Amino acid sequence: MMLNQIPRTNIISPIDKIPMIEGKKRPRRRSIIREFCLNTSTHALPGIARSESIHNRMFWSVSFIGFAGIMIFFIVKAVLAYFDYPTSMDVTYIREWPQYFPAFSFCNGSPLRYDQVMEPFLSYINAINTNHTTTVNTFQISDLWDFLIYKSNRNESVEPFFFPLTSMLRSCTYNFQQCSAQDFIPFLSSSYGLCYTFNAKLKNSSNDNIRYTNQNGGDGNLYLGLYVHSHQYVPYAANSVGVIALVHDNTQLPLIEAAGLELAPGRKHKLGYKKKAAYFLSSPYTSCTNEISLSMKAMLEKYNGADYGYSETICYQLCEQMYVYEQCGCVNPNLWNTRSIVKPDDDEIIVAPLCNVTDGCYSMASNRLSTSSSLMDKYCLNCLQQCTITSFIVQASSSRAPLEWEMDNIKAFVENSAVVLPTNWSITWREHIYADYLAVNVVRETNIVETNSQTATLGLVDVLSNIGGQTGLWIGISFLSIMEIIEMFYRLIRHEFHLIRLSIQRNQ
Repeated sequence: MMLNQIPRTNIISPIDKIPMIEGKKRPRRRSIIREFCLNTSTHALPGIARSESIHNRMFWSVSFIGFAGIMIFFIVKAVLAYFDYPTSMDVTYIREWPQYFPAFSFCNGSPLRYDQVMEPFLSYINAINTNHTTTVNTFQISDLWDFLIYKSNRNESVEPFFFPLTSMLRSCTYNFQQCSAQDFIPFLSSSYGLCYTFNAKLKNSSNDNIRYTNQNGGDGNLYLGLYVHSHQYVPYAANSVGVIALVHDNTQLPLIEAAGLELAPGRKHKLGYKKKAAYFLSSPYTSCTNEISLSMKAMLEKYNGADYGYSETICYQLCEQMYVYEQCGCVNPNLWNTRSIVKPDDDEIIVAPLCNVTDGCYSMASNRLSTSSSLMDKYCLNCLQQCTITSFIVQASSSRAPLEWEMDNIKAFVENSAVVLPTNWSITWREHIYADYLAVNVVRETNIVETNSQTATLGLVDVLSNIGGQTGLWIGISFLSIMEIIEMFYRLIRHEFHLIRLSIQRNQ
């Protein structure tokens, strides 16, 4: 009877606190971590787990923390080195076949033609200077430039004052096939007036308009016979007699003022060229660009259909003109062929007026811009390096020309040209031909092209290799070690979920 009065109790032993898995004890957190440390391939952790004394455990713990810190330092250095985007230039020599023949541009050494410019110039100068009469012998060269500026600001053409190609081009052959003035396109140079380009790439056409070096069974050979009419040079407007020539890429605007070669009359000039190309990586490795701004597009429209690309030099000229226009209300007359200004606020294209030569505002504004880094960053921020630069290394040589058997043909060409002959032509025509005639022979030396390509020094594979080398060197971590860590966390999380589930079941 007494037994029936004893309340029923549950006796919970300490071992019941450990969850069971099919009759076995479920491992505790510490056991999971210790098992991971004993079996992982990561160095020092097994030493910590199997240590039987506090000193031994501290030794391995300090070693692990120290070497892990060194490892992290070098890993950070490797990652930062990648984000510096280091590059190198690789030089290779390739055989390019077929190869385009380059563009060839030339200008007469004098920008103005005396018999065309003097009469309207004297009429202009005498009209504005009523107190004194200016004659052919008393004019000032600054007055002549003011006259050209006056004509340009009135949007009147100044091309009649320059030498036409038909009066200069006596002969033209490409790969020993006849060519003519129709195979050239004209353009205006701020220093040399009207110039001409052979074999430029044209818009709205395929590459068919560009000549190959092997066209017509040849090897890339352009021959021109030119006559410069130096007796029609305007005094003080030119400082030499001859032709300015430039070999350049078919899609490159001819910067003949800076890069042109001066070729003297009385010689046959041979220009042997070799092609060289440079390719730069785009962002984030460099800040190069091939994007053409709106103002540059407006300027390139004046190149008679030529399909020219971005030019860093022209970009700086345009941003200078923009700043000068804001400061002076006119633009630098020395860059009179660069007058297209685009307002940054509304993208409106303005053909800006040219400043007078005697106006000091434009020169002071140009100097102020070029010496101020803040102004350059504001107005010339988009003037970046070109991503592709194609150049031609020219080897020049010459011999005496013309030969005696050419003299009669040259004489007939000069007499049939539209340029007024010298007064003593009938007596001294031979001397005039030797003083004004020259031949140019542009030839390809080799079809081997030197290519300079910018390549990334560090890629993602290199960064992963560097990180793997550092982790393996200092604490022995590999991708399999990472999988072991993931497995340990998975077991710990699963253990916690199991404990939470048991707690919920007990509360119910």
